[in-house]
Amino acid sequence: MSMDFAARVERVEPSATLAISDAASELEAEGVDVVDLSVGEPDFPTPENVVQAAKDAMDAGHTGYAPSNGIPELKEAIAAKLADDGLDYDPDQVIVTPGGKQGLYEIINALIDDGDEVALLDPAWVSYEAMVKLSGGSLTRVDTAKHDFSLEPALDDLAAAVSDDTELLVVNSPGNPHGAVYSREALEGVRDLAVEHDILVISDEIYKEITYGAEAISLGTLDGMGDRTITLNGFSKAYSMTGWRLGYFAGPEELVSQAGKIHSHSVSSAVNFVQHAGVEALENCDEAVAEMTEAFEARRDMLVDLFADHGVDVAVPEGAFYMMLPVDDDDAAWCQGAIDEAHVATVPGSAFGTPGYARLSYAASEERLREGVERLAEHGYI
Repeated sequence: MSMDFAARVERVEPSATLAISDAASELEAEGVDVVDLSVGEPDFPTPENVVQAAKDAMDAGHTGYAPSNGIPELKEAIAAKLADDGLDYDPDQVIVTPGGKQGLYEIINALIDDGDEVALLDPAWVSYEAMVKLSGGSLTRVDTAKHDFSLEPALDDLAAAVSDDTELLVVNSPGNPHGAVYSREALEGVRDLAVEHDILVISDEIYKEITYGAEAISLGTLDGMGDRTITLNGFSKAYSMTGWRLGYFAGPEELVSQAGKIHSHSVSSAVNFVQHAGVEALENCDEAVAEMTEAFEARRDMLVDLFADHGVDVAVPEGAFYMMLPVDDDDAAWCQGAIDEAHVATVPGSAFGTPGYARLSYAASEERLREGVERLAEHGYI
């Protein structure tokens, strides 16, 4: 039988990051030792108190359906966390989702119709583009790579790219894949353009708790942005809870109402006992987050020095756990060769809208990071 697929599905490609990770897993299944620097997954275990909270919740019988938008305890804890960040959201303005990715999908599909324009700051996480295309939207993109991924010098380009026709702008700071933390001045420039052109903004803050001396500012705290910002975050990165699939977003009540329709008709709710673990993560894991962040910073510094020893300069990330390595113009071929010959898995920069780079995740041990650099050097990739 021949199947006729929906045009919206044909418009997108599979996730490049997951494709590379799958390729690495296949090689490993064949007995090949792969240094996998492709996946954005902390190599630390979930904090034990979070695991115990989930067990306790299951023992207490929290294994049935949860309220669709989230259990009250977690929504209240999220609102308190956002208040600590300077944001004013009521618990009823929060939707708890099975992962931050689901939250983004719900927001974009609630806001974007066929032909609506969405602006991205390149390099941009791979799924932003796919989600916009699935919703029928169009993209305008602004390159920050020429400024070492800093946004402030690119504000003129952003001003030229957006207009009164722009419906939505996505801002990710600290960012994937570049690790840049946007300055207050840069975000004030975003605010001015958003107000001028009446643009809604998604502030993707999934890496907000992972910074190295830089201040990660929540966009919604700036004057004029409270009612036009949707703040998104989650538990995967800061709390090493990738497999738990728990995220959330907060925004204007009318957005939450409309996005809640998509949420209730697609995933129903996030897992009940996982949400109870989320409360524990928000309230009692500051020390664990600090320890992981300290380790990421040490790995970043080591990588910067190792690449410098091989004559390669990289933009130094101020947050998250990614680094953009300048490579050949054909970055896809470079990454394919690196995994085939050096057995080092990375992700092509072109997947993020920025060819000529490879993204490395340093959410791996120092030993494996050193091994990865040594292999790339040995096989002539740096």
